[in-house]
Amino acid sequence: MLSSDQLGPQWDCPLGSKGLEDKEGPWGGGSGLPPPDCFPGSWRLDVGLDCKGSPEGAEARAWTAYYYSLLQSCLQQAGLPETQDRSQVPRTGCPGAEVTLCVLGSPSTFLSVLLEGGVQSPGNMLLCLSPAWLTKVPAPGRPGEAALLVSKAVSFHPGGLTFLDDFVPQRQATYFLVGLGPGPGQGREAAELARDLTCPTGASAELARLLEDRLLSRHLLAQRGGVAVPATLAFTYKPPTLLRGGDGSPGLRLVELSGKEGQETLVKEEVGAFLHSEALGDALQVAIKLSSWRWRGRQALRLHPRAEVGTVADTVVALLEKLEEEESVLVEAVCPPARLPSPGNPPPGPELALRICAVVCRTQGDRPLLSKVVCAVGRGNRPLRHQNLCCPPVILQLHLVESDPNHFASQLVQTFIHFDVTEHRRDEENARLLAELVRARGLQLDGCFSYWDDCLVLTALLCQELGLPCSPPAAMRLAKQKSRTQLHLLRRQGPPWPSPSLHAVPCCPLESEADVERAVRQVPLPGVMKLEFGAGAVGVRLVEDARQCHQHFSRIAHDLQGEADHPGIGLGWGNSMLLMEFIEGTEHDVDVVLFRGELLAAFVSDNGPTRLPGFTETAACMPTGLAPEQEAQLVQAAFRCCLGCGLLDGVFNIELKLTGAGPRLIEINPRMGGFYLRDWILELYGVDLLLAAAMVACGLRPAVPPHPRATGYLVGVTGLVSQHLQVLRSTASQEALQALHDRGLLRFSQFTSLEEAQVPGEYEEPYCSVACAGPSPAEARLRLLGLCQGLGIDGPHYPVAHFLSHFK
Repeated sequence: MLSSDQLGPQWDCPLGSKGLEDKEGPWGGGSGLPPPDCFPGSWRLDVGLDCKGSPEGAEARAWTAYYYSLLQSCLQQAGLPETQDRSQVPRTGCPGAEVTLCVLGSPSTFLSVLLEGGVQSPGNMLLCLSPAWLTKVPAPGRPGEAALLVSKAVSFHPGGLTFLDDFVPQRQATYFLVGLGPGPGQGREAAELARDLTCPTGASAELARLLEDRLLSRHLLAQRGGVAVPATLAFTYKPPTLLRGGDGSPGLRLVELSGKEGQETLVKEEVGAFLHSEALGDALQVAIKLSSWRWRGRQALRLHPRAEVGTVADTVVALLEKLEEEESVLVEAVCPPARLPSPGNPPPGPELALRICAVVCRTQGDRPLLSKVVCAVGRGNRPLRHQNLCCPPVILQLHLVESDPNHFASQLVQTFIHFDVTEHRRDEENARLLAELVRARGLQLDGCFSYWDDCLVLTALLCQELGLPCSPPAAMRLAKQKSRTQLHLLRRQGPPWPSPSLHAVPCCPLESEADVERAVRQVPLPGVMKLEFGAGAVGVRLVEDARQCHQHFSRIAHDLQGEADHPGIGLGWGNSMLLMEFIEGTEHDVDVVLFRGELLAAFVSDNGPTRLPGFTETAACMPTGLAPEQEAQLVQAAFRCCLGCGLLDGVFNIELKLTGAGPRLIEINPRMGGFYLRDWILELYGVDLLLAAAMVACGLRPAVPPHPRATGYLVGVTGLVSQHLQVLRSTASQEALQALHDRGLLRFSQFTSLEEAQVPGEYEEPYCSVACAGPSPAEARLRLLGLCQGLGIDGPHYPVAHFLSHFK
C-alpha cells in the first residue's frame, strides 16, 4: 500500500476539533457504542453472534453486530458471497489443527490477509469479531504463559467463502494478530489477550503506540536511521519518554512546553525563526496539524503561506489549548504533490520520500515471509435531448412531468402534468405539491426517475413523498454539488477499506471573491475551476495562478447568473463555483448499475485529451483500452465513491482520472451517462441503461450480465460549432451525417440544434458525436480519422489525430 496524506481543507471540522472519531472501534481505543453508519447492501442479520458461556453486555453486542455487518459489506463490495451461518452445528473436528491463524479486529483492516489466508490454509484462517469469542488459559508446564482458545470465529476458505462457526472443543491459536491501539474498554481487553501467549503474536499495544505517533516515528527515523524527513517544527506537551531530552534531528525542531497556556511569546519566536530558516528550502506553504497515537494518522489539517508568520503562530496557539498529554502540534513544510514515475517521465529525484507499508509474518526458524497482499482496490456530460431524447425529464411509469407545456413528449405519454420545476431551491415544496397532484389524479405509481441533472434531487424527494424506491435525497444532494462530493469523500476514512478518500481530490467551494483568496492558499495550483452544479463542462477552466482564478470567477459571475443565460447547464441551482486541484492522468467514464448497494454491471470508456485551458470533450473510445487490472481499479473506485455518498440504487456516471497513484475522482453524475453513452453501451453490450434505470426505480433487479463483453469497438469525436460551423452547414450537415448513419458507415448522435449550439466558445457544449465501429480500436480509429478528413471535421485547429492518440 502506498500511503499519502490528503492536502485539503476540512471545511466543517472546527480547528483542533476532536470530532474525528476512530471508526475502528474498541480495537483502536474507541469507547461507547459503534458509529451509526449504515453499511450499504442487504444480508441476513438473524445469525448466531452470541458465544455460549461468554455473555456480552449491550455495548459489546452492538460492536459485534457492527463488525459482522462491516464484514458483509466488505465481502459484497468485493463481489464475494455472504457469510453462511453454521454455528448451530459446531465444528467437532479440526482439519489441519496444527495451524490456527486467529485475527481479532476490524474485518475491513485485515480483509486482504484473511482472504489470502483462506487460500493458503483453508478453514484455518479465523476472524474473531469479539474478545468474548476467545479464552485465555494457563499453558501446562509453562509458568507465566497462556494458551489462547477460539470458541467462535468466521472461517475463510478459497473463493472468498466464509462461515460463522462454533468450535467444540475449542481450537488453540498457533498465531494471533490483533488490531488495536492503546485505549480504554475492549481495547485493553484485546491487549491483555495478546500478552504472554505461548503462540507468536503480530501486534501489541506498545508497538501501536510507537508506530502511530507521527512525530515520534519521524524523530526516531531521522535521529537513529538518518532518514530525511520534511522540515518540521513540533511543540510537544508532556512528550513520551523517547521524545524527551537528547539532541534534535536535522530539519526537525522539538520545543517542549511547560504548559498549554501563556506560550504566545515562545510560539511566535519559534514560528518566526522556523519560517525564515533554510530548513524549509523553497517550500511556499506550511501545514499545521496535531500529532499523537490517539489520532491514528487523521488530523485536522490547515495550510498557510510561509510568509504569514502571525497567522501560523495564532493557529498554533489555538491548537495548544486542545492538547492532551503526549500530543504535539506540528508545523511542517508542504512538499509539492508527488509525481510518480511513468513511461516517458523521469523517475522522482532523491529528495522524494514515500511511506510504503507491507504485511510481513515470521515462519518457523524466525524467517521473515512477505505474503501476497490482495488489495480491493469531468466533463459533466449532458443527458440526451432533441432527436436523441428517448424519455422525458421526469418519468412516473408512463406519466410525464415537464415545465414546458408544449414539450414534444407530452403527446407520447399516458398522463402529462405541466408543472414548473425550474426553481430548484424550492424542490422540497415542489415535491410535496407534485405528490398531491399525483394522488389527486389517482395515479398508482411503481417508480419515479429522471436522467436530467437539474431534476435529480426533486425526483428523490418525490420518491420519498410517495414511498417509491430511490437513493436518499441527501445522497442525491451530496452527489449533485461537486465540492460537497469531494469534501465528504475526503473525510470517509473508512471502514470499509480501501476508503473512498483515496480517490477524492482537494477542493474549495467559492461563493465570493474572499473565498477565491482563501482557496488559492489551500488548494495546490494549477487547479480547475468549475460550476458547482454545472453540466457539459460549461465554464470549466484550467487556472495557473491566483490572478487567473480571480479573473475566471469574475467572468462566470458576470456571464452566467441564471438559467436564462445558458439553459440546461444547472444554473437553476445557482452559479457558485469551486476550485479543485488539477490531476494529471488519462480520463475515463464509468457507468454503473447499482441495486440495493450491489454492483450489477459497469462499463468503462476512455476519453481523449481536452483542448486546454477548457475541458470540452473531444474524443472517446469504448470499451476501454486499459489493462484488466487498471479497468478493475476504476470500477472499484467508482463503486466505492457511489457508496461513500450513499448512492445505492440507480444508474450512475462517474468521471475519473487514472493517475500513477491510482484512480482519482473528477465528479459523480447521479444519473445515467449523457451524450452518446447510452447508445454506445446498447450497441456494444446489448444493455439499455434507460431500461435498467427504470427497473431499479420500480424496485426490480435489472437482468444485466455481471461481466459484459463488448462485440467490438467504437471510437468517436465531438463536433463543435465554434470549430465546424462551415462544414456543419455543408459537407457534414445534419442531413449528410444522418444519411451516412443510416448506411451504417458511422454513428451520428446529435445533442442539440445548430442554432442552440451557437454560444460563445468559452461556454460551448458539443453539438454532436461522430463515431466509427471496428473489431479493434486501431481499425475503428483509422476509419474515423479518414472519415473526419473527408468531411472536413479534421483540421489544423481541430487535430483529430491528436485527439485519438490516447487510443493507440
